[in-house]
Amino acid sequence: MKTLIIDDEISARSRLKRLLAQYLDVSVIGEARDGLDAIEKIESLNPELLFLDIAMPGMDGFQVLRSLSDSVPLPMVIFATGFDQHALAAFEANALAYLLKPIETDRLAVALERARLLKSAGKREADLHLKKAIASSTMPLRQLVCRKRDRAILVPPEQICWFQVESGLLWARTASDTFLVNHSISELEARLPQQDFFRARREALVNLTRVSEIKPYFKSGFLLVMADQAATEIAVSERQAKILRQRIPGL
Repeated sequence: MKTLIIDDEISARSRLKRLLAQYLDVSVIGEARDGLDAIEKIESLNPELLFLDIAMPGMDGFQVLRSLSDSVPLPMVIFATGFDQHALAAFEANALAYLLKPIETDRLAVALERARLLKSAGKREADLHLKKAIASSTMPLRQLVCRKRDRAILVPPEQICWFQVESGLLWARTASDTFLVNHSISELEARLPQQDFFRARREALVNLTRVSEIKPYFKSGFLLVMADQAATEIAVSERQAKILRQRIPGL
């Protein structure tokens, strides 16, 4: 199995690489030190198996998987985690292989065997388990993977003016640029800071800290004038206008 090791600690990557050297069916084809590096390596190397650290600076392991291009097949994944037993129930429920840090030899053997069993059960079934776990992740998003042409860059959420769904795709707008993001708008609403982001209408999520002006609009609604170069106006639905008044006293 072509294998990629993803961990922000070089000592952890080196130890795992040494432990894997004894397995003839495992070939380590690369390493990644952070989430963005991981996305680039996965998309370019197309590994069959990932050893993926959950808690990395800037981007967690689930976000790495969620941010992969739709054209990239999901590899088998063994998660490395320091979570407690209660949190591990989520891994068990989704039939995912995992390792507790620090990684021990016998646990590594068990995790590898579980990955082999999942693979032999059928790639389609394994992918469904993994996608379910990715979708259920509620970790806050500290960085967003934004794509433009063939580039993937990390953008802090506070730099995003708004998100909008167009033609089935979700776009993020900063003050001066527009990017494609591989998330659902409902997921972003749940995982971005509640005090800053507001669902203006079904297809638009705005950053209230990036609103420069609020104008009255049709049927007691509002227009949010955003702090981008075009001073874009985003209409707030009648239903959401009531919630906005609660969020911003005095409207």
